Amino acid sequence: MEEETSKIFMVSPDISRKLIRILCIDGGGVRGIVPGVMLEFLETQLQELDGKEARIADYFDVIAGTSTGGLITAMLTAPNEDNRPMYAAKDIKDFYLEHCPKIFPQRRYPLIGDIVKCFKAFSGPIYNGKYLHSLLKEKIGNTKLHETLTNIVIPTFDIKSFRPVIFSSYEVKNDPSLDASLSDICIGTSAAPTYLPPHYFETRDSEQNKREFHLIDGGADDNNPTLIAITEVKKEIRRGSSKFSPLNLKDNNDRFLVLSLGTGSVANVENKYNANRAAKWGIWRWLFKGGSSPIVDIFSRARALIDFHMSTISSQDNYLRIQDETLTGAKSSMDLATKKNLNDLVKVGEDLLKKPIARVNSRTGIYESISKETNAQALIRYILVQLVLLASVLSTEKLLRDGQCESPFDHRF
Repeated sequence: MEEETSKIFMVSPDISRKLIRILCIDGGGVRGIVPGVMLEFLETQLQELDGKEARIADYFDVIAGTSTGGLITAMLTAPNEDNRPMYAAKDIKDFYLEHCPKIFPQRRYPLIGDIVKCFKAFSGPIYNGKYLHSLLKEKIGNTKLHETLTNIVIPTFDIKSFRPVIFSSYEVKNDPSLDASLSDICIGTSAAPTYLPPHYFETRDSEQNKREFHLIDGGADDNNPTLIAITEVKKEIRRGSSKFSPLNLKDNNDRFLVLSLGTGSVANVENKYNANRAAKWGIWRWLFKGGSSPIVDIFSRARALIDFHMSTISSQDNYLRIQDETLTGAKSSMDLATKKNLNDLVKVGEDLLKKPIARVNSRTGIYESISKETNAQALIRYILVQLVLLASVLSTEKLLRDGQCESPFDHRF
């Protein structure tokens, strides 16, 4: 039954001082515009609180992103010459509108373009990735993983070692070979099979030993990086990090304040397939059936297991997932970079802010409204939490000046 008021981001001052704030951004190609719109709204509200120089990176302890979400993560956390974020959230939408048509060039006649794409997909990647590579090298330069302005987590998959590789601000302290340039990490996590070629690069550890990377899209494991981000923080807690020492490992799920932004998903495919018909399919029909791919549909829907998990753990009131599960046609595409579709995706993000808070139903797998409050109102609740944290920091600074506190983390965590 729909509640009048959501409990999401309604936390007491005592709890809020101990929260670990995590922002997670899904993959989805051109659909990265959707979380870009939501982040612009959030940052604008934060600027009304703290001034025009406030940036998203100032308010999250960890930012995690997969594929296009990894690119947004790098944009929000890479430092400029003044050691402030290279991009404001408002720049993300314009970045996608300007550059996506060059990353994913479209043919003048869509039908011909679809035929060409189909043939290309059988012989190699549809796009060569050259523009994306040069763009990221130009915009992010040689900024390394350890230089980001807040902790980040970007998943990738190495096709040579055949295992995930997680580029984490926490892990790089223990494994210097992970200290790659953000541009290489972003190219790797964005290399969606059939769309863009895998990315090869090398790093050197502290003893100058070479390490090779052969990376594809981080979404090959999980398109929603929430659990990966939480796992990286928990690993840091287990290492005895002084930053997290006041936390109790038994109840630290209650310490995570998670904002998870999706890029949109195809409309519910329930009743689209059944066992009797699928029993007769060969490889062709599993890959291509009725204008879509059953394998892709099933793989995409299986990723909702993360939502099942997050909706049942004890920190559920601290977890806000904003996702549109109703995309159809062109808007569900990862690479349709026409002016019309990109502007339609901007509208998807704007409309999503006005929709009521929803959570996945663990029985049906469908997102259902849990409150009359909107996603925009839930984000404003998050800002109220920041007010409590800000008051806590000011209080801690006073105690430090008075010699009554040894660590700035004694009160915040």
